[in-house]
Amino acid sequence: MDEQTINNLREALKFSPGNIPLKQHLAETLLKAGRLQEAEAEYKELLALTDDVKIKAALAKVFYLQQQYSRCNVILEALIQGGSPDAEVFVLHAKALLKENEISKAIESYQRALLLDPGSTDEELDNELRVNTTTSYTEDDGGDHSPFVQKPSINFDDVGGMADIKKEIDLKIIRPLRHPELYKAYGKKTGGGILLYGPPGCGKTYIAKATAGQVNARFISVGLSDILDMWIGNSEKNLHYVFETARQNTPCVLFFDEIDALGASRSDMKQSGGRHLINQFLQELDGIDGNNEGILVLGATNTPWHLDSAFRRPGRFDRIIFIPPPDESARESILKIKLKNKPADAIDYRALAKKTVNFSGADLEALIDIAIEEKLEASFEDGVPRPLTTKDLENAGKKHKPSTTEWFGTAKNFALFSNDSGLYDDVLSYMKLKK
Repeated sequence: MDEQTINNLREALKFSPGNIPLKQHLAETLLKAGRLQEAEAEYKELLALTDDVKIKAALAKVFYLQQQYSRCNVILEALIQGGSPDAEVFVLHAKALLKENEISKAIESYQRALLLDPGSTDEELDNELRVNTTTSYTEDDGGDHSPFVQKPSINFDDVGGMADIKKEIDLKIIRPLRHPELYKAYGKKTGGGILLYGPPGCGKTYIAKATAGQVNARFISVGLSDILDMWIGNSEKNLHYVFETARQNTPCVLFFDEIDALGASRSDMKQSGGRHLINQFLQELDGIDGNNEGILVLGATNTPWHLDSAFRRPGRFDRIIFIPPPDESARESILKIKLKNKPADAIDYRALAKKTVNFSGADLEALIDIAIEEKLEASFEDGVPRPLTTKDLENAGKKHKPSTTEWFGTAKNFALFSNDSGLYDDVLSYMKLKK
């Protein structure tokens, strides 16, 4: 049946080669028949005729089925950045990320799919990813064998630029952990809480991991998917388990990404479950159920103004560090890392760094993806990868506006009108608004 349909469609296209619906029907039929190389060729030809999102998603599916997961993700990530794709795009993205062992990113993509469409479940993703989000942990799970615990192989030498930030972290975080005996002599505890805040995509997670590496401490990175559970009371148990794991692995840096999602202001919450979780979090920070000596708790947030004020009391997240967009030296380092092992001519990294002021690390990655997309379209003609040039990347930079601009617009309002405690002085200094 498929063979006859395919032959009929090919015959019809001889008389109407530019007929997009007809060509799309042929590509879909080839895909269903498992004739992936032929389907790939048809979808590439379609993309020369139209910029249809569904056709791009279908080509990504072809690459996924051909086990070309990196090429699949390049297309899907461009679709996600370009707007609000449907749940199927996020499901495929999660599956491709899973194949590349990007577990945390796969969980995030699958969760976004389920938020868009609760019915878009996938058996493979449920089996591989839902264990950590719907199963409560037990005390026996702790210790070095815990899936959370890492021993970072990076330190400040691996962080390009950001000299002022590294100096501040050294003074506020590293020296106390390296010289606990001095603190003990004065009756002060080492550890405590530090809040890292700033625009999204500016390397807060990387800085946190490098901090742990700098003091040769263990590192536990905690995301929403590690804590939140659909059953009442399980989220609090999961949070307690994470802190207990840290207590068993001191010295330890315990890092909470998007902490505002776990510690949002209780006055804004309608559900009591969220308030219970915040109360549990505060108890863990205070060490009511255990000794937090030697544990440094780092929290990262894009929106510190949404964090419950109780988190910023002494002994909790009472030290705050602003993480701005990467400076010129850092942008140069990021570009070199992101372009490593990609086909490229001699790139003028310094020139690109100068032209990407206020670009976050995520913006630089998006810039590279835009340049790759355009090269891919050119490469589809003969299947030969064309190397990226400085000009390609400069042109891509003109098409992508820095995402930090919107953040600074919002932060400016809080920094100017809700800064009684001087919390946002660094933002004002960075924006050259502080006298």
